[in-house]
Amino acid sequence: MKLAQIFGKNVRRVRAEKGMTIEGLANEVGLSYSYVGELQRGKRNPTLKVVERIAGALGVRAVDLLRE
Repeated sequence: MKLAQIFGKNVRRVRAEKGMTIEGLANEVGLSYSYVGELQRGKRNPTLKVVERIAGALGVRAVDLLRE
């Protein structure tokens, strides 16, 4: 599995566990709904800055979103 897919899967899982919608996460980190959706599907490669922002919004460490 590619790193972008692992990241997307982890974002989707943690976001769902926290009861947050894609729209809520997108608003929290200042990204578009469609971009966050593409990240979750592993269709986009996030920058490290985006990884950090999403991790902060989800209350997890960035490295945890990159682990299988």
